[in-house]
Amino acid sequence: MIFLRNCQTYLEAHTYIIADDEAKEALVVDPGAGSHAWVPTALESRGLTLGAVLHTHGHADHVWDSAVVAGDAPVYIAAPDMYRMDNPVGMAPNDPTRDLVLSRLGFQPWTKPKNLHEIPAAMLTGPYEIVAGINIRGIPAPGHTEGSTVFLLEGDPTPDKEGAMMSTGRKEHIMLSGDVLFNNGVGRTDLAGGDSEKMAATLRLLVQIIKPETYVFPGHGPGTTMFNEVRHNLFLHQAMS
Repeated sequence: MIFLRNCQTYLEAHTYIIADDEAKEALVVDPGAGSHAWVPTALESRGLTLGAVLHTHGHADHVWDSAVVAGDAPVYIAAPDMYRMDNPVGMAPNDPTRDLVLSRLGFQPWTKPKNLHEIPAAMLTGPYEIVAGINIRGIPAPGHTEGSTVFLLEGDPTPDKEGAMMSTGRKEHIMLSGDVLFNNGVGRTDLAGGDSEKMAATLRLLVQIIKPETYVFPGHGPGTTMFNEVRHNLFLHQAMS
């Protein structure tokens, strides 16, 4: 499995590329502002074609380059965050800081993806083949935003200089946690659509259903494992108390 990561984006939000080694059809997860400069080169150099774009949630730093990266390919986001795709910045048109913020979000105006869809219901109930050879399950994880979703998959990543993790020679459990769970942290709940009670419930759910050996790849910062977070993440401890 090809599993790449790049953080040369606004707020260093991670963009991931996932593809089956043989099918060569890529899934791009969270193409943040600036990722359009990396994704095409990464795909071409590995002989990949773009199959779909998937979002963990609808904040601007994770969705800003969706349209330019996806083109005509389908773009998926959870239904509760769909409204955010109309205006991820969420500011009034006459806000004097708008141009400055837009310039920092990829140096281009926001464009809503043309082929935008809700995450398929089948993906929320079991593994779903979103692109050829890549099966992913989505777990609703509200709290950071209403539609925050974590994604589960299995695979043994092919060695790559831009690889998100090293090969272990066996299939591993992997979770893309967006801004829900970080290495020794969790997503903030004080932004519009955030909810601390829902976040606590989400964290309790993840502790219960995610296997300890699962590798966790967040939307920002270094990766971790569920075992490490259950043992050391004080936010998880607080949610479980």
